[in-house]
Amino acid sequence: MTQTLPESAAPSDAATGDPERISGGHLVAKALKAEGIDTIFTLCGGHIIDIYDGCVDEGISVIDVRHEQVAAHAADGYARVTGTPGCAVVTAGPGTSDAVTGVANALRAESPMLLIGGQGALSQHKMGSLQDLPHVDMMAPITKFAATVPSTARVADLVSMAFRECFHGAPGPSFLEIPRDILDAKVPLEQARIPHAGQYRASRRSLGDPADVDRLAALLDGAEKPCILLGNQVWSCRATAEAVDFVRSLNVPAFMNGAGRGTLPPGDPLHFQLARRHAFAEADLIIIVGTPFDFRMGYGRRLSPAAKVVQIDLDYRTVGKNRDIDLGIVGDPGTVLGAVARTAAKRVRKTWIEELRAVETAAYEKRLPRQHSDASPIDPYRLVHEINEFLTEDSIYIGDGGDIVTFSGQVVQPKSPGHWMDPGPLGTLGVGVPFAMAAKHARPDKEIVCLFGDGAFSLTGWDFETMVRFDLPFVGIVGNNSSMNQIRYGQIQKYGEARGRVGNTLGHVPYDKFAQILGGHGEEVRDPADIGPALRRARESGKPSLINVWVDPDVYAPGTMNQTMYK
Repeated sequence: MTQTLPESAAPSDAATGDPERISGGHLVAKALKAEGIDTIFTLCGGHIIDIYDGCVDEGISVIDVRHEQVAAHAADGYARVTGTPGCAVVTAGPGTSDAVTGVANALRAESPMLLIGGQGALSQHKMGSLQDLPHVDMMAPITKFAATVPSTARVADLVSMAFRECFHGAPGPSFLEIPRDILDAKVPLEQARIPHAGQYRASRRSLGDPADVDRLAALLDGAEKPCILLGNQVWSCRATAEAVDFVRSLNVPAFMNGAGRGTLPPGDPLHFQLARRHAFAEADLIIIVGTPFDFRMGYGRRLSPAAKVVQIDLDYRTVGKNRDIDLGIVGDPGTVLGAVARTAAKRVRKTWIEELRAVETAAYEKRLPRQHSDASPIDPYRLVHEINEFLTEDSIYIGDGGDIVTFSGQVVQPKSPGHWMDPGPLGTLGVGVPFAMAAKHARPDKEIVCLFGDGAFSLTGWDFETMVRFDLPFVGIVGNNSSMNQIRYGQIQKYGEARGRVGNTLGHVPYDKFAQILGGHGEEVRDPADIGPALRRARESGKPSLINVWVDPDVYAPGTMNQTMYK
């Protein structure tokens, strides 16, 4: 939804008396338009309102939320869905500090976005102006670029500079603060450089060293048991086609994580999910694409020491971090994989693929009874199974939670590329509503399905009202166990049952009624047989929806019980 002024309120040359001059806020809007930005996510403040005025003139949608963290998360989510940078605009002081978590999450998730923050007037510098804080100092450690705009004539130039920095190496966020008098002042239009993205952007699809491409092809030629992990950068670089061609033409079993999920569709003979531990232990060649050796990879320790390990990444700093490798290639995943696929010999590898398929099938069959469990309270495996069955090729799945989303990571399989969203390695709770908001606004043709933990939803859930106000329907499911269960399990193991409920227990909140109060669709589910019908009614309602599913609070995901996030 685009906010527009009535015609009588729109500024005119006659009204201003100076059609040759332009304000800083309008320069921001023109620079955003030049970058292809069609939406800003914001919470209003007196320091930034001239940007709104400019956005109205430029036809940029203004989606106003109830908390600045939501605005930043939504800009992050917009970037993930569209492949173009997102933008959030917040006021000074607490407006900017409230957005810090969203910016930090975008940094760890390698998501390109620009946060624009207000600031007191330069003429009041160090005088204690309203909401004055050292924003740039605060943002510098969690952004790729952070700066103050020093003059009105430089506004658009700094905006374009910040966006360029978003794509230096691996993508990430940038921050600009614009003092109030800089934003409100007007300068002659000819003094203000307004760059156009198509005239200064360089290609980012770098190949890396061609000799290393040949080395990887040779390693593949000699490998009997190769496997590949397709990570976040496969989607963020829009390298799906090259990744699929690589896997299928060279018969390399593929695992996927993060936004890389969905690169291969469920049922593809080279798509594997549950056999990863076995593959990493038995493979003779492991190729890691667009994924750092962080806690999700056991810092690299989960890879067989006998295997040859190859890492492909956009960022030189990531390659070989935490674990030695045999070959590192810094480049665009699609360009590199495409070149290797054209160079390496075609292999069958039937025995290795059958070995992994047997492991995959055994793991699936072992878990299947729980996915069909009729227990009440509901087994979380049954809930995520029903969600997986509910998804279509047009369903974007969002996971926002701890233990409940850990369950879904084992079961839910998006059916198309780019149809999985989670916080990323920062593990931020509260991304669900803002991600759903951004995804539905950017892709109204898609169905948005979001699974929340009850703790996660409570962090940013008030912006469910924003979804209603902007008519952004989605299917939300709250796995409600009245607990922060991922933490609760660890406390029980360390301190015993008597202290297992300290600081992690929530109220029995009827989130279905919360949705109804705010104008959405809500239902409560206690019987597992009712999950599927409730999901379908939510879809048919055409409204933002919450299905409040009461799950067993004493059942934990394997990852939670192993406390793998801390190892």
